[in-house]
Amino acid sequence: MPCGSVGYIFERVSDDELSRLELLLFARRVVVQQAEASLRQLDGWIAVEERRDAERRHAEEHRPEPPEWLVQYGLNRRNVDAVHCGDCWAAEQSERCQPVAREAAVDALRQGVPACIHCRPDTALGFFE
Repeated sequence: MPCGSVGYIFERVSDDELSRLELLLFARRVVVQQAEASLRQLDGWIAVEERRDAERRHAEEHRPEPPEWLVQYGLNRRNVDAVHCGDCWAAEQSERCQPVAREAAVDALRQGVPACIHCRPDTALGFFE
């Protein structure tokens, strides 16, 4: 019989040593201990994921409302390049946008700053030249 098999272990045990039943009970205790350790580890992973989900939900619930209007500045931060609605996807990709009040957005449009062609803030503001 190969060395790793259960029969080999049991054949080497004499009557003076542990009985087959005692060996099986010992093996069962080892398996139970390993299973309990694995369950504790799995429970820990579950707790971490539950905590992450709760943090994610909390962050979503407490996220500030997006601004209604944005102006996009040029590279030199002095010129205003465009006016956007607050939820414009094109403005989200730009790192040069700042939130402004409605009056500032209308004023920028009056001064000739172009409206974003994607979100059309001029239409949303009711601004027509």
